[in-house]
Amino acid sequence: MNPTEKEVLQAYDNVKNHVHQTPVLTSSLLSEISGASLFFKCENFQRMGAFKMRGATNALVSLSAAQKEKGVVTHSSGNFAQALSLAAKTIGIPAYIVMPSNAPSVKKAAVKTYGGQITECEPTLKAREAAAQKIQQEKQATFIHPSNAKDVILGNATSAYELLQKHPDLDIIVSPVGGGGLIAGTGLAAKYFGKNCDVWGAEPENADDAYRSLQSGSIETNAEADTVADGLRTTLGNINFPIIQETVKGIILVSEEAIIGALRLIWERLKIVVEPSSAVTLAAILKEKERFQGKKVGIIISGGNVDLDNLPF
Repeated sequence: MNPTEKEVLQAYDNVKNHVHQTPVLTSSLLSEISGASLFFKCENFQRMGAFKMRGATNALVSLSAAQKEKGVVTHSSGNFAQALSLAAKTIGIPAYIVMPSNAPSVKKAAVKTYGGQITECEPTLKAREAAAQKIQQEKQATFIHPSNAKDVILGNATSAYELLQKHPDLDIIVSPVGGGGLIAGTGLAAKYFGKNCDVWGAEPENADDAYRSLQSGSIETNAEADTVADGLRTTLGNINFPIIQETVKGIILVSEEAIIGALRLIWERLKIVVEPSSAVTLAAILKEKERFQGKKVGIIISGGNVDLDNLPF
């Protein structure tokens, strides 16, 4: 059964004292270009720089006292590794993080700064899962999945919940789609707290597994996912997919050129640092302008953790 309105409100209660209530920005020029009124919910200003802080925090707060004592484990090459480490440090519990050996050194450094205990492994999903399982058994730590866990999804829902508290009359919210944890949470928030508010996903053409999953009715995967939106290379899970099927209107696919163009526009016009995964939303709106024409549209800017030495423009 999909999570309830009461569970979303409980999640907000759980996280509100541990995360930033991020700002909502507007740009008259971007609204003019798109033909819609755009409201950007800026999770790039969140603690550790991404929405994932919300899901990680809710998952940890929801643990029993015995579970907290033993700590938590996850496998992640980036944002969730940082989010879980910082959330664990804030709440005062151990965090064991499995990271692939080829994860960016800047992300490994951030995890260490936040107090996460890193175990490196081969850069395959199989190796990551095996290493996490080993720690789980040895330390009796609780495994927290980055996107396919109910408490993580509920924590993620608090971003769109805040957006709708500020702008209750939004017609549409657009969310990026990667592992499915953010769009599932956004769908729940719109369902319970919006007024006929539709949710649309935005996804790179080069990593279109969620688009194909909604078409086929079962979870599809990508043989490869070569996209500048590196945060969106992961696939959906069995917990978030049913929520997406119920609460999301559809997914718009965008090209690499469109993502980079939208990224540049956001940097230029909003004067904020966002990662390519966040720019797929604006790219989707600009691609299908008729769909959004004259509407009030909320956009989830998922994060701002950018490798400044490797910008695509």
